[in-house]
Amino acid sequence: MTNWLPDLSAGDGPLYLKLAQSIEAAIDSGALPPGEKLPAQRNLAFDIGVTLGTVSRAYTLVHERGLVAGEVGRGTYVRERKTTPDTTSDSMKSLAGTRPFEAPTGKLRFDATGASHVGQAHVIQEILAQVVSDHPTEIADYTRAAPTHWQEAGAAWMARAGWVPDVEGIVVTQGVHAAIVSVVTAVTAPGDRILFENMTYSQVARALSLMGRRILAGDIDAQGLVPEDFERICQQQHPAVVFLMPTLQNPTLATMDRTRRQAIATIARRYNVLLIEDDIYGVLTNDTQPMLAALAPERTFVVSGLSKSVAPGVRGGWVSCPPHFAARVKIAHKMLTGGTAFLLAECAARLVLSGEAKAILSRVVAELEAREALARDILSGHDFRSLPQIPFLWLQLPEPWLAGTFKAAAFEAGVLIDGEDEFKAGRSDKVHHRVRIAFSNHGREDVRRGFHMLRNVLDGGLAGYDSAS
Repeated sequence: MTNWLPDLSAGDGPLYLKLAQSIEAAIDSGALPPGEKLPAQRNLAFDIGVTLGTVSRAYTLVHERGLVAGEVGRGTYVRERKTTPDTTSDSMKSLAGTRPFEAPTGKLRFDATGASHVGQAHVIQEILAQVVSDHPTEIADYTRAAPTHWQEAGAAWMARAGWVPDVEGIVVTQGVHAAIVSVVTAVTAPGDRILFENMTYSQVARALSLMGRRILAGDIDAQGLVPEDFERICQQQHPAVVFLMPTLQNPTLATMDRTRRQAIATIARRYNVLLIEDDIYGVLTNDTQPMLAALAPERTFVVSGLSKSVAPGVRGGWVSCPPHFAARVKIAHKMLTGGTAFLLAECAARLVLSGEAKAILSRVVAELEAREALARDILSGHDFRSLPQIPFLWLQLPEPWLAGTFKAAAFEAGVLIDGEDEFKAGRSDKVHHRVRIAFSNHGREDVRRGFHMLRNVLDGGLAGYDSAS
């Protein structure tokens, strides 16, 4: 075993992150060569004067990055590094391993929130067959113009809480992620600052960072972005755009009341900040609070789609733009994605205009209500936020769990979940000790089984979990 000790005077952020950075630097420099055994967690905690939890969280982080491997009863060892040159940019490295595309064999995916399977495949199959029959030429060619009914479908799907978007301001997109990135690309330039809540849909923040935008994070409370912090950031940092989820924020489930929305709209107008209102979960709810687009129509882009409510594979998405912005967003979307896929856009429009999308939505909501009831029953006694129509819950971890450690323990138990770091727009010293547990995947009995597995991990505590050391 090595006598190596870390230098915690360098690096940024909390102690566990500094320790993880020190371990990675030692591996890169050769101070910790492949096959070297790291100090036992308890010994290292004593030697450097930190808590065992700090060391455990750091070891879990470097384990998740693929730098070390743990063997029960033997300890933690430095893994063999690849010998070919790594030309990946730092920005790309920050994205690596954030979420696997395929769950490892035997693992339950509680880390995604796409619409539950409620028989929509049969409906979509029939619609796709009809599209192919009706439009054999269009599906064999590039999409050069969007039919008006695609925009009409988007306007119909997004209309909510008394707000009805202008059909001419609708841009058809390949999902909500593409919609958000297209808006930011159309209205900002590299170097511009984009503000997010400090817990958010972080993958779009990472995408924008890759595109040269500078990411800011604002404080949140039980309703989302705090107006006073929003104004402070506007005064000091001058963001061009702020991205918000006023109804059912992911992952906190916060919903802004009318007063909060009005305050956000007023500040945005005062400092000439554009708003992106992500309403992807709004369609699942009966929220009657006014849309930001109704309070500040001249500066608010609304994005929504079918992924959480009908079927993510259809890639149905739309942007409702303020006046005179639609053409710019449409061009940006084409440049970024290569253009809208006729087959998928026509399928999405027919799902909405035929009423089938709303029928599927009703079945999805009923299924989510049943699954949320299972969560309340099986996880009773633990502190979490959930709502009957929403496909995830936000779990407060009991002492002494840390989000990274609990995520690793859940993985070993057979369940993939998301720790709080997955939702941070950037580096942050704010720690919530929470994880998001999504439950729209799999059949209901598998969901029940997954909840019981997570309950066992919670009740077992750290004493029931042998970590990477």
